[in-house]
Amino acid sequence: MSAEEGTEHKAKGKSRVLQVIFGCGRIGYAVAKELKKRGLDVVIVDIDEKKVELLKEEDFIASIGDVCDPDEVNKVKRDGVPEAIYILSSDSEVNMKAVKNTKELLPHTYTVVRAIDPADKEELKELDVDVVLSIPDTAARTAIEYLEKVKSGRKAKELTAIIETINELGEGKGKLGIVVHDSPDSDAIASALALKQIAKQVDVSADILYHGETGHHVNRAFVNILGIEMRQIEGEAELKEYTKLALIDTSVPGANNPLPPPPEGNVDIIIDHHMVNTNGAVYADFFDVQKDKGATSTIMTNYLQELNVPVDKVLATALLHGIRVDTDDFKREAHPCDFFASAYLYEKADKDLLERIEAPPMSTEMLNVVGDAIINKRIKGSYLITNVGAVANRDAIPQAADYLLNLEGIATVIVIGLCEESACVSGRSKDIRVNLGDAFERAFDDIGSAGGHATMAAAQIPLGIFSGIKDRATIAQLVVDAVSKRFLSVMKEEQRE
Repeated sequence: MSAEEGTEHKAKGKSRVLQVIFGCGRIGYAVAKELKKRGLDVVIVDIDEKKVELLKEEDFIASIGDVCDPDEVNKVKRDGVPEAIYILSSDSEVNMKAVKNTKELLPHTYTVVRAIDPADKEELKELDVDVVLSIPDTAARTAIEYLEKVKSGRKAKELTAIIETINELGEGKGKLGIVVHDSPDSDAIASALALKQIAKQVDVSADILYHGETGHHVNRAFVNILGIEMRQIEGEAELKEYTKLALIDTSVPGANNPLPPPPEGNVDIIIDHHMVNTNGAVYADFFDVQKDKGATSTIMTNYLQELNVPVDKVLATALLHGIRVDTDDFKREAHPCDFFASAYLYEKADKDLLERIEAPPMSTEMLNVVGDAIINKRIKGSYLITNVGAVANRDAIPQAADYLLNLEGIATVIVIGLCEESACVSGRSKDIRVNLGDAFERAFDDIGSAGGHATMAAAQIPLGIFSGIKDRATIAQLVVDAVSKRFLSVMKEEQRE
């Protein structure tokens, strides 16, 4: 090594933790700049003398060397403690040799390696590389993520523009009605609360409207502890008080909500994460259904961020709880956006309130419903189908399904109950072969409304066909027989497919 090159591996002590870059082309240079910006010690090795000189001029510690040579690994070991080695040359063979040297001489050091060809990816994984960097894959992901952000920003502005027209249409006294599905859950309520906050930012008054009961003990605790104001309505007449209507966490007017069905029930705003096939019957000025998101609360959090709307601890706690519940603590159909939204909300949420919401006492009514579900259960293979009869609180039905899914040997649970003039069916599954949402649509969509996700689904079936029967127990048994037959028939078809 020449005297001039003697400065190339400056060391301030072997205790220094180093980020080492082997091969510093455009990608290596970009990585080096980012690492340096984060205050980390960077050491660069490249075979191009001119490139090394330019790096030194930018105050990088750089040396001329062949990254295929095991001695280069030994040199950086003498300079300090290499935490990670980034092997980023544009030559596939060079990168492979450098990886093998690194794994032999520094087996516990993190490795980030550029894959030049698609075939390189598998070979690098076999060499136990920690991060395989495929530029085309990374560029594609980045492009899609940026586009998603642009789309979210544009959608947020469109939403605000529609809400802003309310006062104009109402001569300064307009009002937005935010309709959630019957017996709303935490995700629906939190999302509605977020939309109300967005409306407030443009001086538009709004009410959260629902039909039925907030019967689930967790949902009752959620509303009471956070002090969320909602208006319970009985029918369509009360909706006429509002200048515009929004439908949140449900996308079909008249399906498990107090609106009339299309075309009379078309609304101005629809935001949901449940995709339902309506054959073009549903129309809204603003329509945003993102079926890849785990919760509507995630969509609303993105809107709040894009619009720079202030999020207080109550709203943050509500949205965070909504995401956690609908994704089953990120175990059910969670999307990266759900994690990002939760990270943003977590810093703002009240953790004590969250704990109180998530651990409320179980009511006697709920205990009785679970008891009926256990007594009336029918088991066919890994399927459990049960009937809980007439219930005052429809939220007890999915709770019973959640509880029974814990039984040994059971992979899919269907719980049926009678709620006013409808049969309410709730399904839960942990069978990876079953898409419960699709199965429910195929089984019940022609006689009611149905939908959901792969692991959870719901259906609501009008009892009109049994109107001549007065005995509720007889109706319940007939409904159980019909629902069981339809569901099991669909499952047999899926298994044949």
